[in-house]
Amino acid sequence: MLSPNLGQVPRRVACGGRRSAIILCICLALCAASAQPIKAFDDRKKRSEAERVLRNGDFETAARLLREVLIKNPKDNESRLRLSFALLKLRLLQDAFDQAARVLAIAPNSARAHALLGSAMLATGNFQESTNEFHAALALDQNEALAVAGLSMISFYENRLDESVSGLRRAVFLDPNEPDYSFNLAQAAARSERYREAADSYERFLRIAPITDTDRRARIQGLISFLRFLGAQGKLYRPSGETSAVVPFEMVNNRPVMQVRIGNSKEVLRFVVDTGSGMCVVSDEAAKRIGLRPAARGGAARAIGGGGRFEIVYGFLPSLQLGGAAIENVPVYIRQFYGDQKTDGYIGLSVMSKYLTEIDYGKKLISFVRGGERRAIPDDAAGETSVNADAIEIPVRNTPSGFWSGEIRLDGIDKTLNFIIDTGASISVVSEQLATREEMNRFALASRMRVFGAAGITENVPVLLLPRLLLGAHTRQNVPAVVLDMNSINETSGFEQTGIIGGNVLRHFRVTFDFARMVVRLEPLVVTRNSTEEAALDK
Repeated sequence: MLSPNLGQVPRRVACGGRRSAIILCICLALCAASAQPIKAFDDRKKRSEAERVLRNGDFETAARLLREVLIKNPKDNESRLRLSFALLKLRLLQDAFDQAARVLAIAPNSARAHALLGSAMLATGNFQESTNEFHAALALDQNEALAVAGLSMISFYENRLDESVSGLRRAVFLDPNEPDYSFNLAQAAARSERYREAADSYERFLRIAPITDTDRRARIQGLISFLRFLGAQGKLYRPSGETSAVVPFEMVNNRPVMQVRIGNSKEVLRFVVDTGSGMCVVSDEAAKRIGLRPAARGGAARAIGGGGRFEIVYGFLPSLQLGGAAIENVPVYIRQFYGDQKTDGYIGLSVMSKYLTEIDYGKKLISFVRGGERRAIPDDAAGETSVNADAIEIPVRNTPSGFWSGEIRLDGIDKTLNFIIDTGASISVVSEQLATREEMNRFALASRMRVFGAAGITENVPVLLLPRLLLGAHTRQNVPAVVLDMNSINETSGFEQTGIIGGNVLRHFRVTFDFARMVVRLEPLVVTRNSTEEAALDK
């Protein structure tokens, strides 16, 4: 049946060979002409898909798709900028920086590239260079929302709260679909005690943010409930009682522990003075004893120790008595305490910020002063130490999570590092990331430690002996420091924290926390006790 047709094919080719050849050439030409549009269509499709998953919060997939686009078209600056943004969201900061820098090498007038470069620098704690990049971006495009938000967050970290709130409102206006701007505005509004605006901003965040992190959304829902509650309580952290108070404290594992009272209760509680905590904290056991009930709850917080998480429960104290001074309407966390700490709570920076707070580790006295007085502990007070003239001041920044972070230096590392100043930490800390990056295993000691954190207990923690730690012009030698994973802290700190200055360093000073000027003043103590006793304390 098919053979007659097959037999006709050669004759057709033979008779119309020239015509068939021309038709064949035309077909080949059409195929060649269509190859480039098809390829371009595939690239556009992949870029569109990358933009879609980027909006949906799938940053890993977006980064993968954008890298594939850039392999075929390395000069696609728009895709490279989107890749930098996705990497920034993933906290792959060096890669995000490199991608933005490649765009600037080709297009130096790209405002977006300058803003991305500044954002990556800010996340690593490079404030000066990030500020320069944000200003460069705004000089090219005054409506570059990422640069507006970046400068506003620097204002937030440096406690210029009105400026921060104003700038973040503008960032939200310029780009209402970017969830981070609403989230950051909520944090700044809460810090400046605009609780209703903070709750509204968190709700806006939940409406526009991708539904990818149910744990984070649960935390925010609980926080919104608490903010609504706080908005009905009148002014928070209202100082009352005496304008200054000097209170003795005990030193327990290098931490200052003082006695406080709650409201009208006659029960005396033991609270650690803790600059490593933004809010005050009450143990669940102490909360039961004094009848403190939860005001709101929701989600789990990430923290150091154990499983790395603990349930978030909020409470509210009518007042906190600090010797003769008092502070009214105090929000608190309620959580379990781990280990035999024999403490009932922590006095956080939110309370201390209402005073000029001074901790004299030599005399074991702490003072709370409001109204402009500079010192409540006299230099001639009874004690075994006196203060010398070699005082230093360390400028500090306030993180969104409520830590005070200052710049220090470690011997052998060229750049300054951001360390949390933490009176509630018994020992200093170096992050695992820094220890690995700088190959600090050469400082390792044979001993290991057990560490009690907010989320539980961590066993067999490595210990380093840092040869020199520089606090401004002052140097501490042979400082023990444990090595901990600080990712849980850095997720909420806004910029990278590479360690903690703990009580084993701070106890050698009279330490003043000056919130009006955003500095920590360190006055080295002149030790008069015998060297044997001092050597025992250093262990």
